[in-house]
Amino acid sequence: MPRWLRNNALAVAMLGAFLVFLVLQSVFGWQTHNEELTEFGAAPLSWPAYLTSGHFAESVFENWESEFLQMGGYVLLTAYLVQRGSAESKPVDQTDRPEDDERRATPQSPWPVRVGGLPLVIYRNSLSLALLLIFAGSFVGHLLGGTAAYNQEQALQSGAPPIGVWDFLGTSDFWFQSMQNWQSEFLAVGALILLSIVLRQHASPESKPVTVEHASTGA
Repeated sequence: MPRWLRNNALAVAMLGAFLVFLVLQSVFGWQTHNEELTEFGAAPLSWPAYLTSGHFAESVFENWESEFLQMGGYVLLTAYLVQRGSAESKPVDQTDRPEDDERRATPQSPWPVRVGGLPLVIYRNSLSLALLLIFAGSFVGHLLGGTAAYNQEQALQSGAPPIGVWDFLGTSDFWFQSMQNWQSEFLAVGALILLSIVLRQHASPESKPVTVEHASTGA
C-alpha cells in the first residue's frame, strides 16, 4: 500500500463510503421522486435536474444537520462533562490536559498557539465551532430545500400557493423532520458512551483496552 494511502486510509475509507452512499441516495431519491410526480400527472425530472431539486436538498441537509449537531455538541460537552467508566469520557478529575496549556508551546505548535491572544482563544475551541457552523449551514440548507419541496408537494396535491422560508420554519413538518434525526443521533452517542463502559473493541481508539477494568475512565 502506498504510504500516503496507508497514512490516510481511515479518512479515505469514510469519505469514499460517503460519496458512494450519496450517489446511491441521489439515484434512489430521483426514482422515488419521479414516481411521485408521475402519480400527480407531472413530468418526471432528469437526474441532473433532480440534483438541484428541493427534494434532494432537503433529504441531504436534514441528515447532515443532525450529524453535525450531534458531533459539535458531543465535542463541546465532553470538554465539561464526564461519564465514569466510559472510553468516550475524559478522566473524572481532569480539566484541561497539560498539553492544552499554551505555556508549553513549542516551535512546532500550531501558529495560533504561538501567537496567543484572540487567535488562540478561537483555536482552543475551533473543532466544536467548525462542527456547529457546519450544522448551522446544513440547517439553512434543510430549510431552503424543505421549503422548495413543501411548495412543490402542495402545488401538486392541492394547487396551494407557495409559502416563504419563514412560514415553512414554523410548520410542524420542518421540525418533525429535524427531531426524528436529532433524537436518533443523540441516542446513538449515548449508547456508545454507556456501552464503552463494559464492552471492548480491540485496537480501536474508541474503546478502552481489553484488559482494563470497567471503572477506568477514558481511552
